[in-house]
Order: sequence, then C-alpha cells, then structure tokens
Amino acid sequence: MNICIFGAGAMGGHLAARLASSGNEVSVIARGANLEAIRSRGLHLRVNNGEIHAKPTLATDRLEEAGHFDLVIVTLKAPSLPSAADAIEGLVAEDGVALFVTNGIPWWWNHGAGQPGTSLPLLDPAGTMWDRLRTRTIGCVSHSSNEVLSPGVVQCRSDGPWAIGEPAGTMTSRLSNVRDVFRQAGIPVVIPPDFRKGIWTKLLLNASLNSVSALTRLDTGILMRDPSLVALQKEIANEVLKVASSLGCDLSAEVNLDEVISIGKRPDNHRTSMLQDVLASRPIECEAILGQLIEFACDRGIETPASKIILTLLRGLDKALATHEK
Repeated sequence: MNICIFGAGAMGGHLAARLASSGNEVSVIARGANLEAIRSRGLHLRVNNGEIHAKPTLATDRLEEAGHFDLVIVTLKAPSLPSAADAIEGLVAEDGVALFVTNGIPWWWNHGAGQPGTSLPLLDPAGTMWDRLRTRTIGCVSHSSNEVLSPGVVQCRSDGPWAIGEPAGTMTSRLSNVRDVFRQAGIPVVIPPDFRKGIWTKLLLNASLNSVSALTRLDTGILMRDPSLVALQKEIANEVLKVASSLGCDLSAEVNLDEVISIGKRPDNHRTSMLQDVLASRPIECEAILGQLIEFACDRGIETPASKIILTLLRGLDKALATHEK
C-alpha cells in the first residue's frame, strides 16, 4: 500500500518504521532535525526488546513533492489540524482515506453520530476539517506509549493496541484494508464493536493523568505514588464518566477507577504525551482533552468543577509555552 505519515514524531515514527519495514511504500512528512535524521539514517524503533530500522521511500517537508496516497496517517496534535486541512486533503488519493490518530474528542465527533451533525467550533473553528475530510476519515485511538529519544529514534514503552473505527461505527472495506496492512506490519490492531466507547475509555486517562502530569511535570511513577494527586485524577475521571453517560456511553459497570488510575498500570519512567509537549514547549491538546468535554457538560447541565479548574490552568500553561517558543 502507498502510505504517507503526516507527522513523524513519536506515534508517526513508530508506525512509519513498522509499515516501511514490512514492504509498504512509506513517505513521511517531517521537519527540522527529525527530517534530516530520517533522510540520512532512516527511522529506528525500539520495541519489545528489539529494534526495527527502516528507511522511508521519501522524507520531506515539501508537500508538493509527496504526491497522493491510498492511506494518509495523520499523527499531528489536535491544535495543528485545522491549519493542515488543505495539506491533508491534497495528500489523499481520490479513493484514499485519512486515518487520524488523536487524543481526546476528535474533530469529526458529530459525523456518523446517528443524527445531522456539524463541526465542533472549539476543535475545528472554521469547519475546514469537517468540510474537506469528514467523509474520508477513519478514527484511531492508540494505546501504544511512545517517546522520541533523539531525532529519528523512537522508544515504544508499551506496545498496546491501536483501535481503529469508522465514525459511523460500520464495517467497511477501507477499514478492513487498514487493519490488514497494520497486521502485516506486526502492529497490534483491533476494530472494537463500539469505537466511540473506546474514545471515552482512553479519555478517562487523557483527561486525568495527562493533564495532571503536564501541570506538575511529574512522570507517572512519582505522580501515581502521591495520594492527593491520585485523588485529583479520580475526581476528573468521575466527571468524564458522567459526561460520557449523558452522551449515551455508560462505562460505570466496566470501569474501576481504582484499577485504571493506579501505579500498577503505569511504568515508572513514563512521561505522558502532554508532558512531553510541555517539556518541548509545544502546544498542548487542552481543548480536545478537556475543553470539548466541558462544552458537552455545559450543554447538558453537568457540573465538572475539577475539570474546569484544570482546563483553566492548562490554557494558561499553553499561553506560557507559546510565549516561550517565540
């Protein structure tokens, strides 16, 4: 399959290395030192006590060089997506599909939800993603934990499954094609019967663990051993459960927060994706992970006091990071 990875950081680098090493034609869109490393030395993925090395067919920061692809895997963080809508659309072949690997509530949430939908202004302010890509999109929730150690080198700390699904929850040929390509590359992939439930399940951790780790700058080993910080995470997670239930996804019978938010579930040296962004002075995904959640809650009259405070702090941190970057 002819594949493009748009954003070859931790997640994109992981996928690019595996897909290229299994015989696919893989191009990557990257920039800066990461791009130069991939061009000169290829990609190195450390996973399952081994290493996968692969050199993409093309590595570039010039979209006009890339062409059109059967599968465009987008691993850009949520704040970067609206400005990239034209570029992503231009990469997808006429019969191709875009797979969005995202945290939090995805921009396409209202598409395929069983009723007439519109874009989410908080995540897609001008509706450009919605207008250009919603019918060409497959969603992806990754439970694989990855970190860039140095340009072109990715460490997979937890090789969890990559859940994929259509926004409408249907089984389609394009979905099964992506599943087959992933499996051939040794990527653990699942198509859950209720893909949206999987989004909520991961959001429990994104909203609680990621946000608190970003604000405290603590790795999970230290964070999960502090009773007051664990209690705060559970408070946020309970608010997520309430909002999910109001939207028709009741997880209360299958989620035990004492098990989900526990030191046993998180490796000691793990830095969450949001903490990695903070340490690198990159924009953080506060709107996709908490902002849209609170919008849903307000629409339904649900109180989320802990999440609101954390969101306010994250927005302030995001502003500080933007100032520092300049």
